[in-house]
Amino acid sequence: MLTLWDLIEPVARVLRQPSRKPPTQPAPTQPAPTQPAPAKPAPTQPAPAKLAPVKRARPRPAKTAARRPSAAERYEALVRELLAEHNIRVRKWRSGSSGIAVVLRYRDGSVRRYIECPRPRGPMSVAIALHEIGHHVLGVGAISPRCLEEWAAWDYALRTMEARGVPITDRVRRRVDRSLRYAVAKARRRGLRDLPAQLAPYAEPRRPAA
Repeated sequence: MLTLWDLIEPVARVLRQPSRKPPTQPAPTQPAPTQPAPAKPAPTQPAPAKLAPVKRARPRPAKTAARRPSAAERYEALVRELLAEHNIRVRKWRSGSSGIAVVLRYRDGSVRRYIECPRPRGPMSVAIALHEIGHHVLGVGAISPRCLEEWAAWDYALRTMEARGVPITDRVRRRVDRSLRYAVAKARRRGLRDLPAQLAPYAEPRRPAA
């Protein structure tokens, strides 16, 4: 006959045994996240060659009429032309309104012709320069008496000015008159008796200005 113990003993036996937990399965290890491989640098393209800056053509100025030389430029060109034609050199440009013609003769027979005068900028300075050139063209010392050579040199200067379009002003005429009167008076002081006819007007008393 079964007793109560016989019914509960199996239960008590089970309760007295230590509980066995089912072995826990280790959690599956997740693979460590892989780092993305570093991206390879893109191949560098060669820098484009620098182009030379384009030069912009400057607009050409409109053609203008050629500038006419000034009167002073024409006067100096005239004097330099005659100097070259007669192989005369300028030894000095003087600051005053006086001039001189000089001939230098060397032992080897060569001759050098020089003048000193103001730089030709106006009718007066042109007249003085042409007067000194005239002495060389006619021959320094080749005309006698000396006062007649002065007249001939001034005559050359005035004729050249007239032919080349250089105005012969009243100031130039007064300078010629004063120069030749001085030359005649100097010649008479030195004993000149026979005055050339060209110089007769310069031996008379000067007429007062009107």
